[in-house]
Amino acid sequence: MNNSGFRILPINRKVDKKIIEEYRNVVTPHISDNLNRMHAIGSKLRPYHKEGKLIGTAITVKTRPGDNLVVHKAIDIAQPGDVIVVDAGGDTTNAIVGEIMLRIARRNGIVGFVIDGAIRDTKAFMEGDFPVYAVGVTHRGPYKDGPGEINVPISIDGMCVNPGDLLIGDEDGLAVIPGEDAEELLIKIKAQEVKELEILESIENGTIDRSWVDETLKQRGCEFNDSSQKV
Repeated sequence: MNNSGFRILPINRKVDKKIIEEYRNVVTPHISDNLNRMHAIGSKLRPYHKEGKLIGTAITVKTRPGDNLVVHKAIDIAQPGDVIVVDAGGDTTNAIVGEIMLRIARRNGIVGFVIDGAIRDTKAFMEGDFPVYAVGVTHRGPYKDGPGEINVPISIDGMCVNPGDLLIGDEDGLAVIPGEDAEELLIKIKAQEVKELEILESIENGTIDRSWVDETLKQRGCEFNDSSQKV
């Protein structure tokens, strides 16, 4: 029976744990650059934890705004290393998670929450290192009636997240890596890291080449004359 809208589906874990660990020190700007700046969750979701990097496999949850019944179930069935990613429609009328769910999730080995909605008990999050990204905060608690879905494609602030994708969050925000692309993408990121280290060194030793700025301006049709140049 197809009970679309109220169902729990299995997950295909697409990213090997060794590859996930290699992303531990990768920053989100490098991920974004090498995904053509098309796989970032919008800036509406902000971190509410004191410290700690988010990295793990996405368990996706779609729930009606203000209801967290299926979020509770996702916490119960998730495996260590998973991230609970909740599409609650961006609504902040009712909180989707709070301190009790935080404590259960941490005990179960879950590594973070991404909530397109609100949280509460913020002190518990802000004093700790359990990563949580959310739209906002409210003291109003959630309902527990359903419906909802687990492990279906969801939208988080305009970004599609599929179950099994790799979620990474740091001070600059959240990036989504399609599971099937994670290994190949890592090669590109490592190449960029080397290139940027060389640029930083050239800045320090005064050999950086900035000719590309004028070349690009000319190519784009910018008009300027010698008096506008630095002397």
